[in-house]
Amino acid sequence: MHLGSIYLIVRDFNKSIKFYEKLLEMSVSAQNMQRFAQFEFGGKNISIMNGYFDALNPNLTVKKGEYVEEFDNLVAIVEAENTHKFVLNFWTENLEQERERIEQLDISGELTSIKYVNNVRPYYYFQLTDPDGNIIEITGPYSPKKGEFDE
Repeated sequence: MHLGSIYLIVRDFNKSIKFYEKLLEMSVSAQNMQRFAQFEFGGKNISIMNGYFDALNPNLTVKKGEYVEEFDNLVAIVEAENTHKFVLNFWTENLEQERERIEQLDISGELTSIKYVNNVRPYYYFQLTDPDGNIIEITGPYSPKKGEFDE
């Protein structure tokens, strides 16, 4: 088995594309109308799917096979409460610089400070949310300031 793509079903397609283009510092790699866009990372993809497109454009999408409400009702999926059981994780070579860059972009109302956890080895990260409230975690090397994570 191989990873094809991770789909994020979104409420505001254009806002999400702009968010991820700024966050990832790349343009959309491929786009299918206002329904689907993907960002390609060396053969791996994160895709943005417009949860309203099919309902608003029934003449542009042909569907065959069994309809299963839980999987196929994209409007219900996009309007469901975000339970935060899914996290996109990225890494960077310089965590502090990346956090500063994202703070300057002003693309998320939720941006944490750099955090620390240690269970096998030290792990530094910060988090933010995308326009649909999906959690994004960014990790990487970090040199804490003296006393920063002392208890």
